[in-house]
Amino acid sequence: MNETRPRTRIQRKNSQAILDAALEVFSQFGFRGATLDQIAEVAGLSKPNLLYYFPSKEAMHVELLAGLMDTWLDPLRALDPAGEPVAEILGYVRRKLELSRDYPRESRLFANEILQGAPRILDLIEGDLRDLVDEKAAVIEGWMAAGKLAPVDPRHLIFSIWATTQHYADFEVQVRGVLQEPAESTHAGALDFLTRLYTNALTPR
Repeated sequence: MNETRPRTRIQRKNSQAILDAALEVFSQFGFRGATLDQIAEVAGLSKPNLLYYFPSKEAMHVELLAGLMDTWLDPLRALDPAGEPVAEILGYVRRKLELSRDYPRESRLFANEILQGAPRILDLIEGDLRDLVDEKAAVIEGWMAAGKLAPVDPRHLIFSIWATTQHYADFEVQVRGVLQEPAESTHAGALDFLTRLYTNALTPR
């Protein structure tokens, strides 16, 4: 699609419909399992019309991932070195859990990309993401050195927060099947459990 001219309202609407459809299909089937025909069907557009806006399914996938990385990193960026350490980390847990609740398809899209070896975002993982984790790990180490947090490996702490929060999106079917309760109850229960878990693990003795 020619991007040199401003897009019309219909073009913007169709482009967003395609990205929404691509997100739905990619989050279910992964990049390799998704097809242009599936995306076109979900978008309610013909395949030639879809290809007018995006030349390939990879183009859609890359655009979705680029936007997702910013969203995914924002909660960690918000960790405030001047804040109260346990409260800051609990705030990070809460924000990550809210992302899993509000953006489950995006979480599964990211998980599928990682499982495939992250071919489209490896540079971001080894660059921006690594730099941000190193920066926040240094903040956490400073809190520990000041006796404000119990000693733990800061990077594995961050990994554990990713695992315990994104589980509720990436394994949503399993969670629903086991708990058999409304999504609001699941979120509230998860937040209560994780708050207790990390408070106990991080509060200095």
